Amino acid sequence: MEEAILAVVKRSGVTEPFSRTKIIGGVRKACQGRPVTDDAIAQLAQRVEEAVRAKGFAEMPSHEVGLAILGPLRELDEVAYMRFASVYRSFESLEDFEAEIATLRGARGELEPEHDGATADALRIFSAANAANHAADAANRGGAV
Repeated sequence: MEEAILAVVKRSGVTEPFSRTKIIGGVRKACQGRPVTDDAIAQLAQRVEEAVRAKGFAEMPSHEVGLAILGPLRELDEVAYMRFASVYRSFESLEDFEAEIATLRGARGELEPEHDGATADALRIFSAANAANHAADAANRGGAV
């Protein structure tokens, strides 16, 4: 049985074929330096493709593909999830990171701990590094995801 062509509509309006390779590349960037195997990334990409195809649409906005990545990536590695989410959702401030961390903790059923100085410093460093990565990624993409 032949698989139906699935097209992704980018923010710019350009339509291109769905690419599992692009999913793998984006997730691999988010997982850089993390204890995540290539096999786990490939399995995640397959899950994402299956979820997207299961919706039954011939075309899907790139935003929907990104949403389909977030859940499985959060299950795979929370740090990689934060990296991906910060670029995908265009985090612009420390508060954006704090809100997403609070959401992750809530999903795990954890109470929000008091932020000590070390935690706040770590979040600021993480935020600055991701802002630089976001700027570089945006420049490489011509300003669009």
